[in-house]
Amino acid sequence: MSFTIILSVIISIVLYGLICYYIGRNGWALLNSTPLGKYKKSYISFIVFLSLSIFIGIMLPFNVFQWISGYWMMLLSYSLLILPLANLLYFLLKKKYKLSIGIGVIAVFIFIFLYGSYNAWIPTVRNYTIEINKKSERKDLKILMASDIHLGQLVGKSHLERLVKLVGEEKPDIVLLPGDIINDNIEPYLNQNMGEVLGKIDAPLGVYAVLGNHDYYGDDKDEILAEMDKLGIAVLMDEYINIQDFYVVGRKEHTDNSRIKLNAYLNNLDKNKPIIMMDHQPKDLKEAKDFGADLLLSGHTHRGQIWPASLLTNFIYENDYGYLKKGELHSIVSSGFGLWGPPIRIGTKAEVMVIQVEFVGK
Repeated sequence: MSFTIILSVIISIVLYGLICYYIGRNGWALLNSTPLGKYKKSYISFIVFLSLSIFIGIMLPFNVFQWISGYWMMLLSYSLLILPLANLLYFLLKKKYKLSIGIGVIAVFIFIFLYGSYNAWIPTVRNYTIEINKKSERKDLKILMASDIHLGQLVGKSHLERLVKLVGEEKPDIVLLPGDIINDNIEPYLNQNMGEVLGKIDAPLGVYAVLGNHDYYGDDKDEILAEMDKLGIAVLMDEYINIQDFYVVGRKEHTDNSRIKLNAYLNNLDKNKPIIMMDHQPKDLKEAKDFGADLLLSGHTHRGQIWPASLLTNFIYENDYGYLKKGELHSIVSSGFGLWGPPIRIGTKAEVMVIQVEFVGK
């Protein structure tokens, strides 16, 4: 390990420790003026435990630590936005309203917890209607897209049942899952027998998927592919399939070193037919457009999942969320059905996207 890496790790740990100390110090400033002030040692132990929960969750991947560390990450993030403002008010008001400011901060965090949890676990349906100027055997096609399910310790059977219910209510012609089906490790999926629920997702023209970056992190790619095959979910790895005179193309993930350019494996496609493509990360819009793809479905960004991270994803990606028309290419990016990290969403919502495609070519 190089000196630069070691130094970076040390600086990161020190900064993290200072942030945790800042949060803990602010919390104690409020509690110290209440009857709870006599429990200083217990409070310090509690803050130390929360601070270490992220690392404990990595070493001991039990469900309870995933939840604790997730909420701590949220508290940590929003504390850096809220506490400096509270500190400023404290000094501007000459410390007279210390208790009121503290109660206000607690109320804000309670709202974030409740509102963010609602957004994370009560999914919505986003509807789009697009026209593809190509001819097909079909006049139209109803697609249900569910990206970034992240099945694991946090997202389990109960949330997956919500997806099954939405598919049943929407009755799409085809279901497309553009990546991050599993969250890093397939063991929770297997231990909780989530395939029992995932296998209920069905559509007349089939269920198709691609892998996302999190499907690779646990070195379980081959096992994931085997599990999806058992359920009848076709995972397209730089492959395509012709369905009733339109194509569904699935690209390998950007983190897969064997990913190849479109022209290298799609030369046999009839570009006069509609081409619907899944690519987990919405990076290669230009390549898809230049190739002649008509609809590109992606996820990955989560739209930042927690505001103001959406400002960053908007800066990084040409289309970080929603709909973008690029030439004849329709790009649609979902914020995802599941989540990663904190089990909340602020400024985003768990969702599926229903895309009504009209084939208008002559």
